[in-house]
Amino acid sequence: MYYAVCDATTDAHLKQFFVTELQRMLGANENDIATSLLMFTHGLEEFGDYLDLLDWFQKLLEKADLTEHVQLASFHPQYQFEGVAADDLSHFTNRSPYPTIHLLRQDQMTKVLAHVSDPEKIYIDNIETLNKLGRRQVETLCPWGK
Repeated sequence: MYYAVCDATTDAHLKQFFVTELQRMLGANENDIATSLLMFTHGLEEFGDYLDLLDWFQKLLEKADLTEHVQLASFHPQYQFEGVAADDLSHFTNRSPYPTIHLLRQDQMTKVLAHVSDPEKIYIDNIETLNKLGRRQVETLCPWGK
């Protein structure tokens, strides 16, 4: 796994960082960089701003015909699934100390998921684990997501 930290705050610099890191991952042998975590330390504290940039990233992948090669997973300190109560623990499955985009190679995801009988159950199991831990322990483990 490769990770890169971006401390830029302007839209143009954030987008250029993404493009540069996407090119780095795609240009590398998958044994050298199988997946990349892109962490944004400034400028995306507001979840709405983060979602706008994430949308731009996804559209870029679509325009470049890269959606068959790259998948985005998203994480944010205030991550909230649409249509889910604000206090639901499920949001913690996608909360992280910093706004983060995980670039995943689609081929590798396909190979891994071929060995999983019910991929949707992974997400459900994660939520069940959070609920078993309870709010107090989850917020202690993940104080950035309170």
